[in-house]
Amino acid sequence: MCGILGICGSADVAHDLAFGLTALQHRGQDAAGAVTFDGTFHMHKGCGLVGQVLREGELARLGGSSGIGHVRYATMGTTDVLDSQPVALNYPFGLAMAHNGNVINFGELRTSLCEDHHRLIDTSNDVALILYSFAAELETKNLNALSVSDVFDTVEATQRRVRGAYSAIALIANHGFLAFTDPYGFRPLVMGRRASHDGICYALASETTCLDSLGYESLGDLAPGEAVFIDRDLEIHRRIGYQSGRAFCVFEYIYFAREDSIIHGRLVANERVRMGRVLAGTFRKTGLRPEIVIDVPSSAYFFASGLAEALDIPYRRGLAKNHHIGRSFIAPSQAQRERLVRQKLNPIRDVVCGRRIAVVDDSIVRGTTSKRLVDLLRAAGAAEIYVVSASPPVRYPCIYGIDMSSPRELIADRYEPDEIARWIGADAVVYQRLDDLVGLYEDLPCCFACFSGEYPGGVAPGLLEEIEREKTGSGRA
Repeated sequence: MCGILGICGSADVAHDLAFGLTALQHRGQDAAGAVTFDGTFHMHKGCGLVGQVLREGELARLGGSSGIGHVRYATMGTTDVLDSQPVALNYPFGLAMAHNGNVINFGELRTSLCEDHHRLIDTSNDVALILYSFAAELETKNLNALSVSDVFDTVEATQRRVRGAYSAIALIANHGFLAFTDPYGFRPLVMGRRASHDGICYALASETTCLDSLGYESLGDLAPGEAVFIDRDLEIHRRIGYQSGRAFCVFEYIYFAREDSIIHGRLVANERVRMGRVLAGTFRKTGLRPEIVIDVPSSAYFFASGLAEALDIPYRRGLAKNHHIGRSFIAPSQAQRERLVRQKLNPIRDVVCGRRIAVVDDSIVRGTTSKRLVDLLRAAGAAEIYVVSASPPVRYPCIYGIDMSSPRELIADRYEPDEIARWIGADAVVYQRLDDLVGLYEDLPCCFACFSGEYPGGVAPGLLEEIEREKTGSGRA
């Protein structure tokens, strides 16, 4: 899961990219990068946060009025700078691209591109496969008179060829600015417009919070399989390419998206409150009687507030958060995740001591960080601890770009809730019911594969085994 931002028409695109990417920093902290175009591509990227990579001196060298930025959270491949984004090619025309998502037919595409198109793939990053596939299709067009239809036909051919979950933004040198989504629309991509004394600017980003920070008016989300091409005259062209249905990743609402973002017309904060209220029905049936409800800051606040309101139990802030520590879920190793929990969270003793508490988290994936959290609350004197998951049990690997791909890592794949409670040291564990979560999205078909095992489009034979090898270090380089 990553964050992408593309801007065209801005007089100060480099600074806008850097500023906008900071609003997407929650989506990736491994690496950051940007490419701009003024007749030549100018690129800078590196490992670290946006402010560490895109410094003032580097921004001064990123000239042009159009560009692409990226923040990376590595789910496949390495965390080396080689695998950071954007990625560029010098032919045809000159192409640069960044993406958010995961390609699931990586091996097949890599072999085809190497053998049939003589491409040397020197990275394990999925965006290279999308970019090289796009380039190979574009080469079949009349490059002396490239039309908008040619661009859209190339996108559709790429969508048919590349399987997985992705939103992509690209620059085609001296032709225009392009964005497109996968056939199911797994990953978010929103378009915005800004009018200024310099004229009209357009942007596409992973979340509206990024557009808000830059002063852009949201023009709405791209549909599954949709492509948007903005030509050199800033004229907008749109077309639905290859579309297979709709399966938006529900984990965007649960965890990844920032609470102030609007995705498919839904404010993320409101969605989390709704989930908390629905969860109250399941919680009541347990017979548990907490004295207070607390949250695991900060993604779980709205779940906890919805649950507390529905149960008519006081909400309290029981954990203090160090806001200068990154998101523990997207840390690259389990040891780092556990260390971050202790660095990031500290119980407020007077709030939790001697009380029966329901502590709400967005999800329980591996269980080890929940165990650390329970240990902290026990040490602070909590009388009873009920761990509440706003999402259903995560029992199946995600093949679409969330870092929970190895079945052996998933605690709910091995244990029932009572066993999980004993393992993490809690008095009880309460999960959201999958049927209740699905019921909230009857009007917005979502992907629930990590809970249900039902993968949109199916799973190719051997894919889960291949992912397991990659996660254990014997797959992609």
